[in-house]
Amino acid sequence: MNICLRTLLVATLTASALTGCDKVERFFKKEQPAPVAIPAQENGRVAMLLPDFTQLVDREGPAVVNIQANRVESGQPQPELPFSIPEDDPLYDFFRRLIPQQPQQPGPQDGPNEGVSFGSGFIISEDGYIMTNAHVVQGSPQIKVMMTDKRELKARLIGLDKRTDVAVLKVDAKSLPTVKIGDPTQLKVGEWVAAIGAPFGFENSVTAGIVSAKGRSLPDENYVPFIQTDVAINPGNSGGPLFNLKGEVVGINSQIYSRSGGFMGISFAIPIDLAIGVADQIKAKGKVSRGQLGVNVQEVSQPLAQSFGLGGAHGALVVRVEPGGPADKAGLQAGDIILKVNDKAIESSRELPVVIGTMKPGNKISLLVWRKGQEKNLDAVLSELSQETIQDMPADGPQGQSYQFGKLGLTVAELGAAQLQQLGLSGGLLVQKAQGVAARSGLQHGDIIIGVNQTKVATVKQFEKALADSRGNIALLVRRMDNTLFVPLRLN
Repeated sequence: MNICLRTLLVATLTASALTGCDKVERFFKKEQPAPVAIPAQENGRVAMLLPDFTQLVDREGPAVVNIQANRVESGQPQPELPFSIPEDDPLYDFFRRLIPQQPQQPGPQDGPNEGVSFGSGFIISEDGYIMTNAHVVQGSPQIKVMMTDKRELKARLIGLDKRTDVAVLKVDAKSLPTVKIGDPTQLKVGEWVAAIGAPFGFENSVTAGIVSAKGRSLPDENYVPFIQTDVAINPGNSGGPLFNLKGEVVGINSQIYSRSGGFMGISFAIPIDLAIGVADQIKAKGKVSRGQLGVNVQEVSQPLAQSFGLGGAHGALVVRVEPGGPADKAGLQAGDIILKVNDKAIESSRELPVVIGTMKPGNKISLLVWRKGQEKNLDAVLSELSQETIQDMPADGPQGQSYQFGKLGLTVAELGAAQLQQLGLSGGLLVQKAQGVAARSGLQHGDIIIGVNQTKVATVKQFEKALADSRGNIALLVRRMDNTLFVPLRLN
């Protein structure tokens, strides 16, 4: 009897410790552990409660390679910085260029040194074509590829494209394992992804994370809408594949944001559809040809949209039209806002270089632009993309009298003929002082005002008239060193 009472008491106390309406049933009925993974579906996607990358690594890992690229470097030592900054920091090279080179002293150790660059890549065809990053193999006369089966193959560089950081290699082999190519446009923010590569030389390491953002625009990277992830990417991972859960390559791991040189939770990958387009051109012609419209653009902010009478902050605001270029021939003007290209809406200025850059020179395109409160259709024929240079402000400064606009806190002066010729301008006003409204709006000493809203100004009288006609909605077109941009004046 005591044993029965004790058993009943223990059962009662244990059941009372459980919560929910099924506490007694759960106590007397043994539960089965919840499965971690669900079998693969017909479309090949694995639905999971928790991500499991084991099958992905087994299937796709053999198609990922390690790359060793030998470089010949100058024997002259690099100048040392007067402060501490990691060599992998994006600003390292910028500051190093500011330090003057020391005269090299002749000696027995002078001469070239060999450097080695390590990276990753992946095989895209059974006959030996491999994709990687351009910065991994650039300037390397000898490139070696190491496979997971311990084979070491000599590779030759077919071609590379610096603008997208894509390179194509070729090894002499057959029946090689290859990766499957996915569709990065179907990626969703929050989706699980994995990277395989060789961080710090550790062969075929696997890291995983999620897609943090899509369509990221980075400084000086106008032709790649990067995929941002929190996958751990470190030196040596460059050029390796980014996989989705189907085992398809959706990107090439290219860059990281870091203040220490190591991983800090922000990595960037080149969308694979863009990279494949580049690779196809490299394989066919050894180089990449891109269309060029011949404009400089900036983002349309809400104040700028109001200044131009545009309903919302979207499109690409034209700040400069290259003389004689496709845009100039089509009649595009500074101050136009490009809303569509071939019926594709341009929501942000960073989308325009990507859209135009995927087209070939000679392609005819249609543009929908916003000009002085109305939509206008223009046709343009793209030319070959080329580098352009813009001269800086001449050192001898302006000629002529200074003029003050007290309500704006602005002091300007007209430029002389020699300065205008050197700058390649037909007219403009040099900002000598910016205070009050002008300073709060972002105008700076040394800026050159070349337009108000969508009207060019070459003299102070033209500037005064344009301000009066603006009715308080003022956007100044400004040349600032080698950039041209609109600055909205916030009078309120």
